Amino acid sequence: MSDLQNDILVLGIGNLLMNDEGVGIHAVTRLEKEGIKGADTMDGGTGGFHLLAFIQSYKIIIIIDASLDQFPPGHVRVLQPRYAKDFPKQLSAHEIGLKDLIDSAILLGNMPELHLVAISVNDFQDMGMDLSPEVEGAIPLAIRHVRAIVEKNSSSRPNPAQ
Repeated sequence: MSDLQNDILVLGIGNLLMNDEGVGIHAVTRLEKEGIKGADTMDGGTGGFHLLAFIQSYKIIIIIDASLDQFPPGHVRVLQPRYAKDFPKQLSAHEIGLKDLIDSAILLGNMPELHLVAISVNDFQDMGMDLSPEVEGAIPLAIRHVRAIVEKNSSSRPNPAQ
């Protein structure tokens, strides 16, 4: 994770030991290697309450995660959920932890603007560390969406040097 310098956090969520379920971690790792200006990055593991302080420290959170949904594996979509109920029904194998985390931030009255980059996967049951070709191929598009969100929100902020 980079030092807390920005208003935007890109949070990769997933379990690397469950193949495609780890796509959020794979995506944020690739983004860190490529570099990104205007946002901090973090491997959020499988989510959970330990992330609450980080979430509340930012104005904008971009979460990259796997989604079990009606779309084919590798489909990428960007959502702006306002509440836990707005997330896909089966966001991932750790959905209860992440949704509870969002509800906690809302209850504490410090919920940042949230963007979810959801990458559709087939299932989470297989153990292993490899992504399927479809899900691996979706990472560049997911990163383009993240970069577009960061760019839009960075350029709309006033420059303190002016």
